[in-house]
Amino acid sequence: MAEHTRLRDRFHAALESTGAAPATDDADRVFDELVERHGEAHRRYHTLDHVGACLGWLDWYAGHAERPAEVALALFFHDAIYDPRAQDNEAASAALAEERLAELGAPRDTIDRIVAPILATRAHDAAPGDARLVVDLDLTILGSRPAVYGDFERRIRQEYAHVPSELFVPGRRRVLEGFLDRDAIYWTAPLADELEASARRNLERRIAELSAAEAGKA
Repeated sequence: MAEHTRLRDRFHAALESTGAAPATDDADRVFDELVERHGEAHRRYHTLDHVGACLGWLDWYAGHAERPAEVALALFFHDAIYDPRAQDNEAASAALAEERLAELGAPRDTIDRIVAPILATRAHDAAPGDARLVVDLDLTILGSRPAVYGDFERRIRQEYAHVPSELFVPGRRRVLEGFLDRDAIYWTAPLADELEASARRNLERRIAELSAAEAGKA
């Protein structure tokens, strides 16, 4: 409950910082909707805990944000709609953010800047600026401690329980190889200094596990 209250207060503060001036009840209504969406039964990783973790990383790297409050709101909304069977989650989440922030009185240019990084999380690629920071924060889990990363992979598999192993394993391997093949996983220099090497080790280890699983079924 304390974490829930902290996130609610942070949501209110971020809205206020953007120039939005909603009634408290209206802001609470939108926050409660985000809580409900992130608590859907099919979610195992893309929950409010993930949002909270991203915001925790933002606390460390807020000095690299042009508009920290907008980054925070992008993180609140970036997985608001998450259906593992769908292909348009990012676009749907961005549309929801656009609608709700407009209802709460956020300025149009502010809404546009918040929506852009939400859309960018689909390809995990973005133009320089706050959008890149949002993408980096979304990917911090890749550089986590091995046990934490292993739990992340297990939770992702649970979210895709409807996909048979013979399809999930090679598909997941290709996704992770895509990250590993990038020149850099993270753009924010201090964050890269902290996480790039560990992210690559986690990815290499998991790709090896998936490759072995494929070979075992050959």
